[in-house]
Amino acid sequence: MPLPNRHLTSMLLRREGDLFLFDCGEGTQVSLRRLNLRWKKISAIFITHTHADHITGLPGMLMLSAQVDRSDPLYIIGPPRVREYVEANRRVLEMYINYEIIVREIENPELPQTVFEGDGFRVRSFPGRHTRTCVGYSFIEDDRSGVFNPDAATAAGVPRGPLWSVLQKGESVHLDDGRIVPPAAVVGPRRPGRKVTYLTDSTKLDSFTHEVTGSDLLICEGMFDESLRESAVAKKHMTARDAATLAVEARNIGRMGLIHYSPRYTDRELKILLNEAREVFRESFLTRDRQQLAVEYREPD
Repeated sequence: MPLPNRHLTSMLLRREGDLFLFDCGEGTQVSLRRLNLRWKKISAIFITHTHADHITGLPGMLMLSAQVDRSDPLYIIGPPRVREYVEANRRVLEMYINYEIIVREIENPELPQTVFEGDGFRVRSFPGRHTRTCVGYSFIEDDRSGVFNPDAATAAGVPRGPLWSVLQKGESVHLDDGRIVPPAAVVGPRRPGRKVTYLTDSTKLDSFTHEVTGSDLLICEGMFDESLRESAVAKKHMTARDAATLAVEARNIGRMGLIHYSPRYTDRELKILLNEAREVFRESFLTRDRQQLAVEYREPD
């Protein structure tokens, strides 16, 4: 439930001017307004499941978006019944909508799959296990080209100029003396893009290990501490230690932020969850409302 200084669950990801919203708990639009973000730039909203604390902010977001000039469609993606929820609210509330809304339900949410793609990235869903059909999401950028080595290009006899650009694009060049210089001779191995994973409302599953591996930022629920493990199991949630254990098992995780805390914890008591997580995975932290995090590229050793 929402607390005076703690809204319901959502995460906004900004990439090169585009915005992507993951879950839309009640009051999400309030935080967007307080951050002065251009919500009309939200390209897609990804819903993990249809429990109220993850979706009841959606009607307000749809009406808010109608107050600005918007030419691009808004995609809403989630498990079955998301379309029913959107259509029922539009009908009952008689919403004024002046842009296209495209709802895509994940047909087989029990299977990992790509559910959305854009220029240089894709969003992958994977199944969780909760009291209602639930999925997690990973936002995955395409690999980047390798680092161009100008000294190697010069040594190979490739003159500075347009041919360097050809090599950087991954194409071979033909020199006047008949030699062919492949890009591998002057360009290093491809480098990974960034990966952000959002996972909430599920018991810990073995399949998560593969799905979250390599995440530069993992946002994962840690609803209870270990003294309430029985409640976590009964309600199909993770403890903070579960989240940290996942981060260790998955390998190559940059940071792990806890989210979706039980309202039984005051803001001061959240350190209980943080301490339990850091005992297992040192790079754990508590997420807060309107907290902003930069996700940097990690260069290979």
